[in-house]
Amino acid sequence: MLPWKRVLRPLAALLLTAAVATVPATAAQAADAPTSGWNNYSCKPSAAHPRPVVLVHGTLANSVDNWLAFAPYLKDRGYCVFSFDYGQLPGVPLFYGLGPIEKSAEQLKTFVDKVLSATGAAETDLVGHSQGGMMPRYYLKFLGGAAKVNALVGIAPSNHGTTLNGFTKLLPYFPGAEDLLTTATPALADQVAGSAFLTKLNEGGDTVPGVRYTVLATKYDEVVTPYRSQFLDGPGVRNVVLQDLCPIDLSEHAAIGLFDRIAFHEVVNALDPAHAKATTCASVFD
Repeated sequence: MLPWKRVLRPLAALLLTAAVATVPATAAQAADAPTSGWNNYSCKPSAAHPRPVVLVHGTLANSVDNWLAFAPYLKDRGYCVFSFDYGQLPGVPLFYGLGPIEKSAEQLKTFVDKVLSATGAAETDLVGHSQGGMMPRYYLKFLGGAAKVNALVGIAPSNHGTTLNGFTKLLPYFPGAEDLLTTATPALADQVAGSAFLTKLNEGGDTVPGVRYTVLATKYDEVVTPYRSQFLDGPGVRNVVLQDLCPIDLSEHAAIGLFDRIAFHEVVNALDPAHAKATTCASVFD
């Protein structure tokens, strides 16, 4: 019989693949470099859109690939848009969001401060996909982020972890599997439903005062399961199922964040609720 670690490494790789939230990586550019109109530190927010938007990628993604469609979508609508890489592991290029989530939240804190300093804005709005929709809640709750953030929009966020359709419940039956995940890919271990990280994050309530929360989920999500575990409870929360807006939208976990313009339309509504327009299947043409 093969040693357990040799058996479990493919298991960890399978979890990595299942959690992927990006298309195949292109030659990623540095997060600080202007990218098709975003990450422009000379951008000054307008009266119509007074807050810069910080985009937070998902697990195994990066600051460019995760937002190749959505960042220009926002930029074309007059927003100052920024993105950054977080959760880097030594020797792993292009694929980020794998390090301990508490440390990633500290990176978000540093980046938000940088954006606010450059733009002169008092607050920012955060939009995150998958882990990127959940991780900022640690920043808001424990690192003072609530004073600097107006709204958090989570696209298929792992707010209460995932069972990967029950797969993670099998981990205790593989001796060493949980330890291997924690050591090799801490962010994946942190996102397993019931993890110590998520217990700490959600203890005492999902939200903090002064921040508006929107969760946009798809019932076809195959990564963050069950999909309703993505929802938040608390004041200032709006939970949305994509198929309630457009029943024929078949987007799953990756597609809802990567290129679904119906989802994009609803995110813009969340960023600017005073000028929201009904999101329907026709929103793909907006």
